[in-house]
Amino acid sequence: MKLPYIKLKLFTQMVIHISIVICATSILAALFFTKIMDDLSAQYLGHEAMSVAKMAARDARIIRAFTNEKPAKEIQPITEKMRKLTGASYIVIGNKQGIRYSHPNPKYIGKYMGTSNEPVFKQHISIVYFGEGISGPAIKAKTPIVDTKGNIIGVSSVGFLMVDVKKRILTYKEEIIGLASLLLLIGISAAFFIARRIKRKMLGLEPEEISYVFKEKEAILESIRDGIIAVDKDFRVLSMNKRSRELLKENQPLNNSMIQNTRLRDLVQYVMESKTGKTNEKVLIGDQVYVIDFSIVTQRDDIAGVVLTIRTEFEIEQLFDEVTKIKSYSENIRALNHEFLNKLNTIYGLLSIGEYDQARKLISSEVEERQSTIVFLMTAVKDPFLVACLLGKINRSKELKVDLKIDQESCLAEIPDSIDTKLLVTILGNIIDNAMEAAKEKHIAGAIVTVSFTDIGRDLIFDIQDNGPGIPEEKQNAIFIEGYTTKPGKNRGIGLSIVTNSLEQLNGQIYITNSYLGGSKFTLVIPKS
Repeated sequence: MKLPYIKLKLFTQMVIHISIVICATSILAALFFTKIMDDLSAQYLGHEAMSVAKMAARDARIIRAFTNEKPAKEIQPITEKMRKLTGASYIVIGNKQGIRYSHPNPKYIGKYMGTSNEPVFKQHISIVYFGEGISGPAIKAKTPIVDTKGNIIGVSSVGFLMVDVKKRILTYKEEIIGLASLLLLIGISAAFFIARRIKRKMLGLEPEEISYVFKEKEAILESIRDGIIAVDKDFRVLSMNKRSRELLKENQPLNNSMIQNTRLRDLVQYVMESKTGKTNEKVLIGDQVYVIDFSIVTQRDDIAGVVLTIRTEFEIEQLFDEVTKIKSYSENIRALNHEFLNKLNTIYGLLSIGEYDQARKLISSEVEERQSTIVFLMTAVKDPFLVACLLGKINRSKELKVDLKIDQESCLAEIPDSIDTKLLVTILGNIIDNAMEAAKEKHIAGAIVTVSFTDIGRDLIFDIQDNGPGIPEEKQNAIFIEGYTTKPGKNRGIGLSIVTNSLEQLNGQIYITNSYLGGSKFTLVIPKS
């Protein structure tokens, strides 16, 4: 029968595994020290037995007693006192004939000793050995007793019975087992706290959950179309997704390598020190400009690192172009809707009061005006994007009540393929919008903006003029800086900086002079080649 599989949580597994290791270690240590204790105890007791034997053999009272008629009467009390003080199992003093003068059991006094004393008497040596005696197996020590003249007169024999030795060793073993049990208990408690701490460090997740979350986040990072790079507080790259490697190409930092780009390091350091993120920072890496966002990663209120979100400047401009186009279409539709509603209301009023001829004339003039504008633009400008842009601005001007005039002598029949017309739309759209706002700012009624363009010669030339307040000469360079504006509100000061960026891509130039209308004149020169 197959046993059911029990899935244990990481915390339980860690406690069990650590406890098993500690338990096994404690048992092995106890066994090891017990074995050592057995060996050391035997060796130690042998030395102790010899020390006691020599102490008795050198006792002057015992040596003098050998000359008495009844040596045992004097020697027995001395050896018994000595035995009790040293903890020996027995101390036996015998003469050269092997007759006992002392023994823990008095009935053995006066009888022959149970073991041979030959090595002591013949070889004049002290011996330690394990042997069997009348009291049982024991660790024994024997040494000769020498009188004042240097003659051997007897033997001192001391023993520790194995029964007593085992009791003593058992006491030591119990202490070792007690200590091992205490260490085991401490180890299991430590295992519990260590496992709980590790579990907390892992945010309470199981290994399978961590694996799933890691793979899930990795898949999300790889699917993001922006480059993502994670950097620790030592500027070391921890990870980067596929898109970041594609964007940076040969300039990409390797995993675990340091960020080398000085500007990038400064920004990362600033973000970590200020503990605030940064967005839309332009950084030149290699020969490519990247737009980078910086987000901090915190761990218990400490900065652990920074996450970089990377896009190329070209991608941002493409996105802005798309947004500009959508915004332009939206404004055109709104302006047309507003204008046509006004005209429809007027026509409805004329029809309601029976002024049919007037209604017919209004419709005809409106159609002719719009048709003539469309025909002119379609004839003068061959690019549909520019035509749509100019028509949109005409509709917008009517909504703003600005008189937007396009010079009828203008012509833009040839636009080389090398010129990106979408950039032209961005440039013209922003400058015309600024001109209409400037004119409207000064004139509630009577605001005028004129537009003229030509493709004669080697350049495309555009003139946009208004009758607004104009731009002082000392501010003419500042208006192209991103964020500079004289108008209240958010999201201002962007349009003209986009114009300069787009012009740079077309190798174009922009000039600001005074207009005959009283405001400013913007002249754009874009080379055809």
